[in-house]
Amino acid sequence: MLCITLKPGDYFTMGGDTVVQFDRITGERIHLAVHAPQTVPILRGEVLERQGGKRPECVSRASPHAVRQLPWSRAKSAALAEMRATLDKMSDTPEVRILRRKLNLMFPQPQGG
Repeated sequence: MLCITLKPGDYFTMGGDTVVQFDRITGERIHLAVHAPQTVPILRGEVLERQGGKRPECVSRASPHAVRQLPWSRAKSAALAEMRATLDKMSDTPEVRILRRKLNLMFPQPQGG
């Protein structure tokens, strides 16, 4: 099985007439745009299986331990830096230490940072 890594806007072709484009990610869903001749049947796997079709052997099941990552941006980096700066200005109470520890657990600081 071929595995392809795409960024939004990237696409691949199948045969000469079918184009699949990565449109966007919304939460845990990936949106694909498929352009294919009307003669090419396109059926979602869950619909195929619900109608009694067999899951293709080449299709793996999603891992229950799949790593999910937050889309990152400069705005989120700035917000994280601002939260850390705010915590640094606060009194060193047990609550502030807990918040700082949990923030560093979720978003580890780079070495030397």
